[in-house]
Amino acid sequence: MNLTAIEDRIEQCYDAIQAKIPQQPKVALTLGSGLGDFAYDLADKTIVPYREINAFPVSTVSGHRGQFVFGYVEDVPVIAMQGRIHYYEGYSMEDVVLPIRIMRRMGAEILFLTNAAGGLNTDFKAGDLMMLTDQISSFVPSPLIGTNPETLGTRFPDMSEIYDRELQQVLRCVSAENDIALREGVYVQFSGPNYESPAEVRMAKLLGGDAVGMSTACEAVAGNHCGYRICGISCITNLASGLSDKPLSHEEVKQAGIDAGPRFKKLVRESIIRMGKL
Repeated sequence: MNLTAIEDRIEQCYDAIQAKIPQQPKVALTLGSGLGDFAYDLADKTIVPYREINAFPVSTVSGHRGQFVFGYVEDVPVIAMQGRIHYYEGYSMEDVVLPIRIMRRMGAEILFLTNAAGGLNTDFKAGDLMMLTDQISSFVPSPLIGTNPETLGTRFPDMSEIYDRELQQVLRCVSAENDIALREGVYVQFSGPNYESPAEVRMAKLLGGDAVGMSTACEAVAGNHCGYRICGISCITNLASGLSDKPLSHEEVKQAGIDAGPRFKKLVRESIIRMGKL
């Protein structure tokens, strides 16, 4: 079979890691800034640094360790990304979503996306957790531009339900049962690495956004394209530019993620256990 360049690259990466994959994952988990410690709570861990994978991009951002962590949440097999690839690092969008496609190649069925985000909704405060119900990805290139390998998905995929409704209901139930406040809203992705200007924040709010960041939406598009069921959580680390008098910093983002860690870990852990039965 003749493979496209994208398919060939996926297979190269998969072949490089195949012998190290301890089990087929059910859930693929992407951990955002300040949220990576969740991976250390997995049972029976196997760690594979990105640098050991042929033709694989390497995360360069502080707080993103750059490795796959295989393990279990109770009896649910999970692969966690401790560190994602960002468009602003200078990688192509194909590079950015390559890990998403490789985890699907491994057999993962559910894509659980997390991130640190700025709050656009003035009802939000730092430390809030927000479930993604929809997204706006129009400010970055689509990861589907270019040749479309039919093995990955259709040329023109429907995006009317990017975030799976049944998985959203799982998150709602788990948050209610564990007394974890869970906001809901629309996530907007900008390219970064600069934070948004006050005028850009006002624009994103007018478009219907509730949180803004530099990742995730492109991953959700690629994930939807290749057949995942998808859910997502943003940790609101600060109010976006112009909504607060305080200058924005990456250290603040990481610290807010760490502070929200116990609630985040509880919500993610209990939700994965329930999703594993779907």
